[in-house]
Amino acid sequence: MNRRHFLMGTAAVTGSLRASSLPSANDTVRVACVGLRGQGRAHIQQYARMPNVEIAALCDIDESILNQSVQLVEKLTKKRPATYVDIRKLLEDKSIDAVSIATPNHSHTLQAIWSMQAGKDVYVEKPCSHNMFESKQIVAARKKYNRIVQHGTNSRSGVAVKEAVRQMREGLIGEVYLARGICFKWRDTIGRTPVEPVPSGVHYDLWLGPAPVRPFTRNRFHYNWHWFWDYGNGDMGNQGIHEMDNARWGLGVTYPTKVTAIGGHFMFDDDQETPNTITALFEFNGAGGKKKMLEFTVRHWISNHEAGINDAPGRKDRNTIGNIWYGSKGYVVVEGYNKYYSFLGPDQEPGPSLTQGGSPWANFIQAVRSRKYEDLDAPIEEGAISAALVHLANISYRLGRSIRFDEATYTCPGDEEATAMFTRQYRTPFVVPEKV
Repeated sequence: MNRRHFLMGTAAVTGSLRASSLPSANDTVRVACVGLRGQGRAHIQQYARMPNVEIAALCDIDESILNQSVQLVEKLTKKRPATYVDIRKLLEDKSIDAVSIATPNHSHTLQAIWSMQAGKDVYVEKPCSHNMFESKQIVAARKKYNRIVQHGTNSRSGVAVKEAVRQMREGLIGEVYLARGICFKWRDTIGRTPVEPVPSGVHYDLWLGPAPVRPFTRNRFHYNWHWFWDYGNGDMGNQGIHEMDNARWGLGVTYPTKVTAIGGHFMFDDDQETPNTITALFEFNGAGGKKKMLEFTVRHWISNHEAGINDAPGRKDRNTIGNIWYGSKGYVVVEGYNKYYSFLGPDQEPGPSLTQGGSPWANFIQAVRSRKYEDLDAPIEEGAISAALVHLANISYRLGRSIRFDEATYTCPGDEEATAMFTRQYRTPFVVPEKV
């Protein structure tokens, strides 16, 4: 694949802007996948199996990953997509209906806004934002450009998780006053990696995007970028955002009034900046003025299971990923994206349970076709609030103190230092706009 093929793409940029409404379920939805490693590969596999959905274009700053992904799409669909290393060139193609983004966290909001400005619907991976300011701006762009925008918090499409939330809303466990989000995931040390030349075929400036320019190291690149503040949000913003979103959803709250987080980078001496162990507490004013609470814990190494999550007889899963909600009449447990069970009364008798998943990508395509925003399982407005909880917890951790948050002013009242951490210094031209 030659460089011109990369830079310009294989499909001509022709035709007028496609209609904002697809007339029937038989019309092909043309999707572009951006960010192709890890979760991006899952995007490709999901769209490839859908009828009347075409993976029209691929985009990645790493030419080796792009090459591999082209081969995967050709194997799955028998068609060759257009290819790009720069999303801005991809967005010039007016025939593309939707953009599916699985790049590092620090690029999510800007790429989603660019896509909306180009008239595309957007599926954006979690967390949709890298900081508080971006959570606000991605929602503002969605409203201004009236696009279909799905957040990649997969549990919102899980039939079992939806059922668990419905049961709690209908009083299964009485007054739900506390949610617990759990992210116990074994992660070994990342070690230390030296500064080295940028690998051939990697467009490093495009990868850095809004982040400051730093010398290239392997730990700051593929996957391990999660553990550096320039690009990631720690495991609370990686695996944990799924559980944070679930916990808040089941609790029936939006923004907290008070946040306290403590933790650290324990056990390993390596390049990681973000905490590998952290506990965050959130206080909310619920309906009727009743106080509610959310507690969230990330552990990085050997741990017990909790509430039976991943602890079935004969199962050897080191991780514990899920949620527990406590009410006046019992508690509900969600395990992963597709299973819930409950225990009722003082004797904790087994209550309703269900195991059934769902596809957020299929739900996204459904909404792209219907043009009904209410069809989305995980609208960006919900994702942005859950991402904000992650950001507030990280701010509290980094400052070493509790912070208060005011939803009306979108600030930490009387705390200029905390409020200043709501945004970052953006690197031109990769600037998330003040006015979308």
